[in-house]
Amino acid sequence: MFDEALLEAFENRVRKRDRHLGRWAKREQVTCYRVYDRDIPEVAIALDRYGERTLLQQYLRSSEEPPPTDIMEALRDAAARGLEVDPASVTVKHRRKVNRRESQHEKSDDPGADFVVGEGGSRFIVNLDAYLDTGLFLDHRATRLLVRAEAAGRRMLNLFCYTGSFTVHAAAGGAPASVSVDLSNTYLAWARRNFDLNALDPDKHTLERADVLDWLYQARRRGERFGLIVLDPPAYSSSKKMDHAFDVQRDHGELLEHTTALLERGGVLYFSTNLRGFRLDAGALTGVSVEDISARTIPEDFRNQRIHQCWRIVMGI
Repeated sequence: MFDEALLEAFENRVRKRDRHLGRWAKREQVTCYRVYDRDIPEVAIALDRYGERTLLQQYLRSSEEPPPTDIMEALRDAAARGLEVDPASVTVKHRRKVNRRESQHEKSDDPGADFVVGEGGSRFIVNLDAYLDTGLFLDHRATRLLVRAEAAGRRMLNLFCYTGSFTVHAAAGGAPASVSVDLSNTYLAWARRNFDLNALDPDKHTLERADVLDWLYQARRRGERFGLIVLDPPAYSSSKKMDHAFDVQRDHGELLEHTTALLERGGVLYFSTNLRGFRLDAGALTGVSVEDISARTIPEDFRNQRIHQCWRIVMGI
């Protein structure tokens, strides 16, 4: 049970962080950011602002039961006071360590409501209720901006594209054309709405539904080439539409081999994973330079410096 002193400390921390980050977010044209990231060990939650809405996520161990409703309501109310918002605008979720055989995009029973947030001049549709994830991974904001910064004049490929946010940023940065691949019709439809929201030409920025490894095999046979590729696979994925389950630690060597084969000379691949303890198989990479840029891609609003790992891989000239 949280006592009053702990709730007050949490509220004060939220207030202080939000005032600091609010000024930063305004300068950066960002309307969604992490206010609180388990700053106080006894209050193991994350608190994210999405415009006028807020998401409070309680972290649970795999076997841990959710706290009683009154505790979550107390945390919600303390967060609302710290942010100076209506408690009704704060969505509460429990985020359990996901079984690797479960979908990372698990659907809930609440359809929620879609709304639009901004990031660096681009706009994205999010939903805080319908799925475990919201449609925009906040920890990859800095990575998206790196992609945007070197997209000019490069044909772009976005693998496991989810809702297409990397593609939107690449197009804003001057990518003349792109291909975004995912197996989920739900997320491809979401990506299309993001493309439309940002006025991307559907003839130049295409969406393809396919198993990524199968698509890569075919793309190699066709001799496809790209100047910029984003590869952000799930840690684990299983679907009736797939011939086999995907495990990023086991399968990333094959995945990287086929992906780097599509890079043009001087082309850049951004590869990332959120699997804790992941170890890159450098032996799977030939003819390329590899730089670990993880530290550069953790946004300043994230306290967790191990939220993901990221590499910049460049095809030799």
